[in-house]
Amino acid sequence: MAHILCFVEVRESQVRKASLEAVSVARGLATANGWSVEAAVLGPAGADQLDKVKAAGADTIHHAADAALALYSPDLYAAALLGLIQASKPEAVLLGHTAMGRDLSAYLAGKLKTAVAGDAVKVEFAGGFKVVRPMYAGKALATVSVNAGFLPLITLRPNIFPVGSTAGKGEVKPLALPSLAPKTLCAGLEKPESAEIDVAEADVIVSGGRAMKGPENFAILKELAAELGAAVGASRAAVDSGWIGHPHQVGQTGKTVSPNLYIACGISGAIQHLAGMSSSKIIVAINKDKEAPIFQAADYGVLGDLFQIVPQVTRALKDLKKEG
Repeated sequence: MAHILCFVEVRESQVRKASLEAVSVARGLATANGWSVEAAVLGPAGADQLDKVKAAGADTIHHAADAALALYSPDLYAAALLGLIQASKPEAVLLGHTAMGRDLSAYLAGKLKTAVAGDAVKVEFAGGFKVVRPMYAGKALATVSVNAGFLPLITLRPNIFPVGSTAGKGEVKPLALPSLAPKTLCAGLEKPESAEIDVAEADVIVSGGRAMKGPENFAILKELAAELGAAVGASRAAVDSGWIGHPHQVGQTGKTVSPNLYIACGISGAIQHLAGMSSSKIIVAINKDKEAPIFQAADYGVLGDLFQIVPQVTRALKDLKKEG
């Protein structure tokens, strides 16, 4: 039966939301065209995680639970997927536009001698796939057409597509890892000790820019973020100044984000930054420069000193919680 294959990314035994979004997109396309949805889950993951993949719309779940896949290896991951793709011949392969998804899609495309339609914000099928993706830092949208019969690898921008509620059959099948001596292996994964929310997956982000003036002032953003259950982001200028780590950087040379709410504090709105956050559902800009370009992209603008406004907002949220 014709089907769409989704790569499901697992980190620390947890399925990533971006992958569930990809499965949901596949479910919509499959329902409209009489296809089925298959998912490839690579790495150790419990039944509760596989249930999430089923709930997102997967009919068949190919699970390679080999411990060697616990940490990402392009050689091993590609080897596991190549056999499945070549044997089943899906209509398309969908992946999240994450760091792993971008790397793996390019690797697979080279092996399969096909192409990648990356960073998609819309996917349709009418005799062939049509993929809409932002260009020129979000100033234009390009429609990429894929000829019928040509296998596309499509990466989907995270947080653009909702996780659907149309469950698939969820039949789990073991996926064997081919015997292979990989050229590279990940020896370990290092991460900060604090349990900070990753800006790439956050629903709400509070970001600071050059106007934060120093690392100590990010404390007021972290306090607001704590009240909102948000991640803390930053512009390139703040990161380059050493005020906050690169994992927080949003923009063309940082992470592309699409939260429900993006609060830009003291960020001018350079095109490189807008490229990474312009697809946010709601953008709130706080800046004392009325000419700042960020106001052109914002849904709501607050003209004033962030060092006065942000603490006031934090206090108001705390008061609301006390009243509630």
